[in-house]
Amino acid sequence: MGNHSDHFNKVTLGSLLVTLGIIYGDIGTSPLYVMKAIVDDKPIDATVIIGAMSLVFWTITLQTTIKYVIFTLKADNKGEGGIFALYTLIKKAKRKWLIFPAIIGGCCILGEGIITPPISVASAVEGLRMLPAFAHIQTVPIVIAIITGLFFIQQFGTKFIGKFFGPIMLVYFVMLGVFGIVGLSHDLTVLKALNPYYGLNLLINHPGAFWLLGAIFLCTTGAEALYSDMGHCGRKNIRVSWIFVKSMLVLNYMGQTAWLVAHDGEKLNGLIPFFTIMPEWFIPAGVAIATIAAVVASQALISGSFTLINEAMRLNFWPKVKIKYPTDLKGQMYIPSINWLLFAGCVFIVLFFRESKGMEAAYGLTIILGMIMSSRLLAFFMQLKKYPKVFLYLFIAVYIVVEGSFLIANLEKFPKGGYITLIIAMFLAVVMASWYIAKLIRQRYVDLVPLENYKQMLVDLSKDTSIQKYATHLVYMTSANNPLMIEAKIIYSILQKRPKKADIYWFVHVDVLDEPYRMDYKVIHIAEEDIIRVDFRLGFRVAPKVNLLFRKVVEDLVKNKEVDITSRYESLNKNNIIGDFKFVVIEKFLSYENDDLPLFDKLILNTYFLLKRFSLSEAKAFGLDSSSVKVEKFPMVISPAKEIRLKRID
Repeated sequence: MGNHSDHFNKVTLGSLLVTLGIIYGDIGTSPLYVMKAIVDDKPIDATVIIGAMSLVFWTITLQTTIKYVIFTLKADNKGEGGIFALYTLIKKAKRKWLIFPAIIGGCCILGEGIITPPISVASAVEGLRMLPAFAHIQTVPIVIAIITGLFFIQQFGTKFIGKFFGPIMLVYFVMLGVFGIVGLSHDLTVLKALNPYYGLNLLINHPGAFWLLGAIFLCTTGAEALYSDMGHCGRKNIRVSWIFVKSMLVLNYMGQTAWLVAHDGEKLNGLIPFFTIMPEWFIPAGVAIATIAAVVASQALISGSFTLINEAMRLNFWPKVKIKYPTDLKGQMYIPSINWLLFAGCVFIVLFFRESKGMEAAYGLTIILGMIMSSRLLAFFMQLKKYPKVFLYLFIAVYIVVEGSFLIANLEKFPKGGYITLIIAMFLAVVMASWYIAKLIRQRYVDLVPLENYKQMLVDLSKDTSIQKYATHLVYMTSANNPLMIEAKIIYSILQKRPKKADIYWFVHVDVLDEPYRMDYKVIHIAEEDIIRVDFRLGFRVAPKVNLLFRKVVEDLVKNKEVDITSRYESLNKNNIIGDFKFVVIEKFLSYENDDLPLFDKLILNTYFLLKRFSLSEAKAFGLDSSSVKVEKFPMVISPAKEIRLKRID
């Protein structure tokens, strides 16, 4: 199958515009709050500002440009990016520990999705206070109203407004560059901040400057999202458009730096450097453009969260939840449970911190953890790709120092509110790890039997006229990877739990592949006209709509005259009426008969079955039509009870 992003392989003005709208919302809104966070409530110190600007420039260069745009974008899975796509590229190495940085990194990105909309929107809306008429305006209701509207429209899809994202972000970035140049024109000497000497000098010689790295780090917070959204735009478009985006960002930061240096020794007193470099008459328009850009940034993170959870479900990291496809736009989806979970988290963040200043103090801790996890996976990917050892060791050493420093500096944010996003990320990680480990435990205790041993029994049952027919076509979902094996529970269900006579028995298996959009199937005729196995091989971004996929397979088999699906009831057969299809899905529950279950296994399985109550049933998760599905529940016995010494008395 062709690459999902083939149409973005060529760099055109249209594709570059789309890239601006999808990729750069998060990192593009950073100038709203970075310089303000660096100054904080302290008097402006020109030396500190120049050094901080130098660190901002080199952070964007090292983290965003070199690590992500140049190297990480090379780690694409058939054009798709993101930490789970990176994990699927390297999991074939059979290193079990790789699962943990993947899960932690994914949860940290989801945590970022909860704090980014509030801080971006709040920072933009607070620009209204720069106008005398709105100097004391309460921004919390406005921010909550915007966030509520944003999450409410997700259920309808964003295809229509998505068309405007590119032009909106183009206007926004041009605004950044223009006013950056205006601010810079007042003091061109601040361009010396491009020299890394000033950043290093600040860190070495200025007491307490190291902790400024927590605020400086905010300039690169959208880099991970940039990689995650690669599949929508393509590597080439991101690399070309980044030249423009980085130029506009640096110009704006330089313009703010020039204004701050000009006010050496003063305090901000509520002023926002992003808006101070604009003429007063333009500030209302600037607030409007920045707010819309913040909404675009939030939209990109919400869509990215949906994609991340969808991938997590395919990789068995997350409980099966309902997914809707509100538009025909490929890759666009809506996950109600995640949408309202993110909404609740965003509203909580706004009500808890109230001002963007408080959010800045808490923002960044989970993001740097996520970046460190992706660096670990990327280093392993480079190792697999046989990068020169000298380069690999240099890469690892540089990013241990850079990201290690940012992590230490961001740890200061833990008591200031960073613990909130960390708790959220930890909760998500517990869910993912519990779900994944429980699947492994369950697989250990799946009792598989050779299908050959029961083949003749099934054929005989199919032809037994003394038993009432259960269905013309009986379809079982099987987890057995080997087509020669089958779960003992399925055989029990057919032969002993009310014998289920059918004309044809179908066994359907879904295998999730490491490629994103692959869709293949294989058919094995185990017993001619009586037992057929179908193996679907689906990419980790493909929704397993088994009902539709199976129907397509049956149509192909009928067309090739490999199977006759006409009803075998005499009266229906002569009128060419198609026989009925009945799906049977087996669900397991933890049996009370388990004795001396290991404590860890017990905790994991109890968590798993608790989560299962809130997740989709197996039938709905496979996209099966509820009118033709029978769900059978079987107890899962992992640690059988010891022999019972029961004595009979007369």
